[in-house]
Amino acid sequence: MIVLGIEGYEPAWHHDAEALAAVHRTRFVRLIGRKLRSSWLMWDVAERGWFADGPVILDFGLTHVEITHRKFDECAITWDQIDLNRPIDWYEHFDWRPDPVAALREARGRILRAVNVIELVTVAEWRPRVLHAIEFLFEGARLAVYNAMDENGITDVPEAELPAATNWRRVHVA
Repeated sequence: MIVLGIEGYEPAWHHDAEALAAVHRTRFVRLIGRKLRSSWLMWDVAERGWFADGPVILDFGLTHVEITHRKFDECAITWDQIDLNRPIDWYEHFDWRPDPVAALREARGRILRAVNVIELVTVAEWRPRVLHAIEFLFEGARLAVYNAMDENGITDVPEAELPAATNWRRVHVA
């Protein structure tokens, strides 16, 4: 199977924070206390920019975690499925770029202290909770890979600066 031109990449999509946390808890626990070595984004060479539909890859040395959002509130987390040395076989103008976003560069070299899944609590009966982000808390830095409406977004906004009027729920992973 080839998804986004990435051979071997087989994301399993979740929209429930508890289920997502349960599936990946054991692997995230192993990352606590490790430094983020680097990060990688899918780069659109022709457009000279980040292709936000592609996975965000965080390299912790012995393993890397790959995070992708799609649709309204779906997230897939995979582990070591993407070989960064293999070319992306999709329209011939995609590549991997290391740490191209300031928020990723700020987290590089820092020790991971916690991982959470962030949900938005809504008043909608059909979907009272919306899976929003995977949050990484490092020593001295916060990094969130979030759903930016059918693609990935990345932020390093400190928790103290998040909107207070919004109802967020954290599901602790590790």
